[in-house]
Amino acid sequence: MMTQSIGIVTVTMNPAIDQSVAIANFAAGEVNRVDWDQSDPGGKGVNVASFLADLGFRVAVTGFLGSENAIAFDRLFAQKGMTDGFVRIPGKTRVNVKIIDEAQQRITDINFPGQSASADDVAALRNRLAALIPDHEWFVLSGSVPAGIPVGLYGEWVSMLKSAGKRVVLDTSGEPLRDAIGEAPFAIKPNIAELEELLGESLPTQAAVVDAARGLVRDGIQCVVISMGKQGALFVDVDDCLLAVPPAVVVKSTVGAGDAMVAGFVAGKARGWSLADCARLATATAVGALTQLGPRLPTVQTIESLMQQVTVRAVAQ
Repeated sequence: MMTQSIGIVTVTMNPAIDQSVAIANFAAGEVNRVDWDQSDPGGKGVNVASFLADLGFRVAVTGFLGSENAIAFDRLFAQKGMTDGFVRIPGKTRVNVKIIDEAQQRITDINFPGQSASADDVAALRNRLAALIPDHEWFVLSGSVPAGIPVGLYGEWVSMLKSAGKRVVLDTSGEPLRDAIGEAPFAIKPNIAELEELLGESLPTQAAVVDAARGLVRDGIQCVVISMGKQGALFVDVDDCLLAVPPAVVVKSTVGAGDAMVAGFVAGKARGWSLADCARLATATAVGALTQLGPRLPTVQTIESLMQQVTVRAVAQ
């Protein structure tokens, strides 16, 4: 996979430092011994950007970042050669804890709320985003919206970026997703639970999920990617409906796996690949992330090998 001149921006309004803690036979309410721990600067858009940099793309990152513990992020951005467009705000970026229990094959997530941003912070971020428009073609808006931020902000930005001729991928949930859907971003990537929440109905069968995705495509979204865990992921556009099934791997951590799927999908689309090849790369990238501790990818050669092991087939529509 050659280095690409295509520029991609990721937006992360609610980043986090992901602390992975390994505890064998973790038990709530009791004393637990930590075998090892690891901290990684992250948040959905930060992870997507990191993975895209690994895949050879020119990447810029923006969003809100707590000024008191930004050093880990500064180090990551420098290491990966990413352009830092984050707005620093007072306080600390939140820390999310992931308890990895390999003995019981369980992972427990403890997610903290993010810090609040002021109206001036929001205006500054919009200006940073606008300044990145001329030199970048793709924009990925990822993650939750911090307290105090208008729910409609993603929708406003989708509209702004589309008006500038940019392609926008949206990976969020709840009210921010519901509000922004009307602006028809290029692509969205919900999981089953997020899609059910968006539509306000249960989707008990694959056929129901496909029908839901087709409805979103008819409403103007060009591609809907629905992650379904071990069952794989559905990739639906106006012409095709594909199921990508991953190979079985030993899961070391789920941190960033969904973000890796977004990165792989965007990488394929930015290269002009077919939907089937985008599905292979997106699935292989997600599987690769599962085999690493923290939000990391294996080598490009490993990703390419995993692509050959992904099964992609058409699904009846």
